[in-house]
Amino acid sequence: MAHPIFFLVLSLLLIPAITHLQSNEEGYISVLLSDKGIDFTKDVLINKAVSSMIPLQLPDIEKHVKIPLLGKVLVVLSNITIYDVNFASSSVETGDTGIILVASGGTADLTMNWMYSYKNWIVVISDSGDASVQVKGMEVGVTVALKEQGGALKLSLLDCGCHVKDIDIKLEGGASWLYQVVVDAFAGPIGSAVENAISKKIKEGILKLDSRLQSLPKQVSVDHVSVMNVTFVDDPVLSNSTIELDINGLFMAMDNVLIPSHYYKGIHDSDSSNCQTKMIEISLHENVFNTAAVVYFNAGYMHWTVDRFPNQSLLNTATWRFIYPQLYKKYPNDDMSLNISLTSPPVIIILKNDIDAAIYLDVTVNVLDGGQVIPVACVSLVIRASCSPKILRNKIAGILKLKNFNVSYKWSSIGDLHMRLIRSIAFAVLKTVFIPYVNLRLMKGLPLPLHGFMLQNAEVHCATSKMMICSNLALT
Repeated sequence: MAHPIFFLVLSLLLIPAITHLQSNEEGYISVLLSDKGIDFTKDVLINKAVSSMIPLQLPDIEKHVKIPLLGKVLVVLSNITIYDVNFASSSVETGDTGIILVASGGTADLTMNWMYSYKNWIVVISDSGDASVQVKGMEVGVTVALKEQGGALKLSLLDCGCHVKDIDIKLEGGASWLYQVVVDAFAGPIGSAVENAISKKIKEGILKLDSRLQSLPKQVSVDHVSVMNVTFVDDPVLSNSTIELDINGLFMAMDNVLIPSHYYKGIHDSDSSNCQTKMIEISLHENVFNTAAVVYFNAGYMHWTVDRFPNQSLLNTATWRFIYPQLYKKYPNDDMSLNISLTSPPVIIILKNDIDAAIYLDVTVNVLDGGQVIPVACVSLVIRASCSPKILRNKIAGILKLKNFNVSYKWSSIGDLHMRLIRSIAFAVLKTVFIPYVNLRLMKGLPLPLHGFMLQNAEVHCATSKMMICSNLALT
């Protein structure tokens, strides 16, 4: 029973827990499961629980039964096995008291062996055979509480029960009188055995699941550079139709170095998107993306060398001999390259229906002369861009589009730079090299750890300071 409940909780939470809490820690990612999503995961839970439970072996039952004219007869039921369970309906309620799951109208099909024996000082009578049993009107109820404890989730079983309403027994072989004996004497014990066995499995499963939750990995590795802090920062919020969980969600370097707080701002309330028709809403605050930018900037992943260009002749000093004669005079017919380096992490601002990015970079012109790389000029660019988020299967990706940019002179060893011409060249570099390269990286996407689920018919909405993914779920 541990596996299916574990499956459900991970599907609700999407991501595991992490320790190393910061003081006054806020949640920058929230997961909201709607009533439609709760119903979906409830159905998944029941199906997984049933499939993992059966076949379920019950203890043998034996009883001395008083038979007219014979006296006491020993009847033994053995190899009692539940091999199929079905429920006609189910419901789930969430609220301050916890999560209540009820499955009703259940049937359970069993097989068993029977044997009876009677002996006295004159005669010995015995017989054996098989029997099939169907339990009807079965109802199972479970109430659990989810609380945040030290950055992880604590799962507690508040109540658990199984009730059987009716039992139908069919004997294979045996004397006619035996049928009524078994029905009268063993219907109650068989029903109790079913109730106790299922309740015991559920309790064992909850204990195992709680242990698993406490031993989950402490961080989610994104790649060899970064990890995500996914500490739960508060108790789950359970309303009558939703379950909401908040986690920290900020990126950290692989060595667990935390991002200084001045790189991100506090959370403010923002407009909510309309996700009522979808199963799940995943909200990501802009700070998630800004801390990711800081991690990769600090790791040195925002520096590029360009030595190939659509018009390759632009990367040779001969093309510039009339515009910058000093360059051609010092380095005649030498190849050139460009070093593009961000001077600070990009700043991402999520607005209503848009995502803005501010990128600050230096472009240094190098001459490749006699095996040496010689810097000869440098300009600074301030780029304003917008990003269109995309959902690719279970990844969040994006397309960057240039809005505008400014170019400013920084230094030169080849005379004054013609800034109008430099702006035209910078535009060509951005459109044909820089933006396509960034988009190539962005379209690889950030995996969303959905643990056995696939986003289906996902939509992305942007409100002030946060991005919201509204989606249905499907099993993979």
